[in-house]
This record gives sequence, C-alpha cells and structure tokens, in this order.
Amino acid sequence: MAAKAVHVEVEGRQLRLSNLDKVLYPAVGCTKVQVIDYYTRVAPFLLPHLRGRALTLKRYPNGVDESYFYEKQKPSHAPDWVRSEPIRAGDRTIDFVLCDDLPTLVWLANLADLELHPSLALAEDPDRPTVLAFDLDPGPPAGLAECCEVAVLLRDTLRQLGLECYPKTSGSKGMQIYVPLNTDTTYDGTKPFANGLARLLEKQHPKLVVSVMKKELRRGKVFIDWSQNDRHKNTVGFYSLRARERPTVSTPLAWDEVEAGDPDALVFEAHELLERLGDVGDLFEPVLSERQDLPAL
Repeated sequence: MAAKAVHVEVEGRQLRLSNLDKVLYPAVGCTKVQVIDYYTRVAPFLLPHLRGRALTLKRYPNGVDESYFYEKQKPSHAPDWVRSEPIRAGDRTIDFVLCDDLPTLVWLANLADLELHPSLALAEDPDRPTVLAFDLDPGPPAGLAECCEVAVLLRDTLRQLGLECYPKTSGSKGMQIYVPLNTDTTYDGTKPFANGLARLLEKQHPKLVVSVMKKELRRGKVFIDWSQNDRHKNTVGFYSLRARERPTVSTPLAWDEVEAGDPDALVFEAHELLERLGDVGDLFEPVLSERQDLPAL
C-alpha cells in the first residue's frame, strides 16, 4: 500500500491511518498494515480482556529494531471518542487509555503500539485486581521447557489450595500463570499470597525455582516473579504481539500442551495464532468470570 495516509471508517468512527507500508518487523518484512490487520482479526477474542482496564502503551514507531517508549498518559492527539480513566499514581494523576472497542484498537495499532499491557484491575477500582498473576522468567540456559515444568508445579500447588489457574506464553522467552478471582480482594492480599507460593516452590525445588530477582541467583533456574501483583505494574496482555524478531503473540495454552513441554510447539506468530483461535477458541475466557477466593496462608 502507498505510504500516504488513508482515511477509513471503523464501526462508525473515522480514522486516519498513516505509513501503512512501514516495516515494523524487518526480519520478516511485516508492515504496519499487517499489524493493524492482525489486531482487527483478533479483536473479538482480545477486546473482552482489555475492556475497562487501564492500558500502558509500548510503542515502536520505527520498528522492533529501533528505540521504543512506554506511554501511560492518553496522547493529546487522541480522538475524542477514545475512552480514558484518570487514576492516581503517586503524587500525580494519569489519564490512562481504555481500549474498549475496535476503533480504539485500530487507532492504537496505527500508533505502532505493538504491545498491549493492561492492568490486573479494572480502572473503575484500581486497587482491586480481578486476577492473580505469576510471571515465569527463565535464566539462561533455562528456557521455555523449564518454565513448563514450573508452571505444572505451580498449578498442582494451587489446585491443592482449591484454585484453578490458566497458562499462557509471554510471546517472548517465558510464561505467565493467571488465577481468576473476580471477588472482593486487594493487592494487599494477592501480592503476599503470590510471594508465599513462590517461596514455597523455591524451597521445594531449589535447583529449578528462584523467588528473588537477583540475576546472579537465576542462572539455569526459573524466576517466579510474584511482584507483578501490584497496583503500579502490568503484564503483557493475552493475544498481544511482542516486539521480537518475528511477530510472536502472547498465547493462552491448554495444560496438556504445557505438560508436553515442547518449546518449539509453544511459539505462535500472528498468522498461526489466528488459525489456532479458529480451532480452540479463547482458552482464557474463564479468567473473565470464574470466581475464586484466596485461602489464608
């Protein structure tokens, strides 16, 4: 497509899309128009998980090989129909974008916001997370296979406590485990709970698991990052692209895929993810509605 801007209508909203032929993933020649196309096609599965959540943008205006920046404050040039929510952050208030509909998602893709990082809480109640999350980060030479091992250990421990959880790839080198709550809880409850479980697994499996962030302790192990359960943090969203060499996607998994532990079978690029959704649907749909209470530890 030509580099000049084009005007389109998306669900009744007028958008100006620019530089559609700009290459954002040079290794494979993936352009901005392909990024917009991916987010448009995945929107029915993605939007329910973004709706009503404060969104941190991670923008790559010149592609994944060039500099990027995070953006929390709603851009001044945003269309007036893009929803936002003011949230207190320390000594200031940030007007976060809410991606509630397809026009907003297309607008974000046009900004080269390749990665979508939503809050664990809804913007209307930023102190009450709807989920508890564990970020599994391998220290080389450990990788995705070791993350699968730790994910199964974490799942089995959570099930002993009466809790169901759901795995996804980060779309990069690690995994995340989500425990749906959708009950009256706060980060003051979820963060210590996650810390306690991480420390327990570290004690039980010291050669595989580490619960502290120090890099010198993480070689060959999987760091269970429990600190993501915080009002001021966010994790890459389900079905978000990642700014890697290729357009890989943070992909929900079935537990039998995790148990198989084949790293090569757990990496999905955008076109593969869209085909997969046609077969398996949204494996993270229960995260939106399943209600669970954290037990006292």
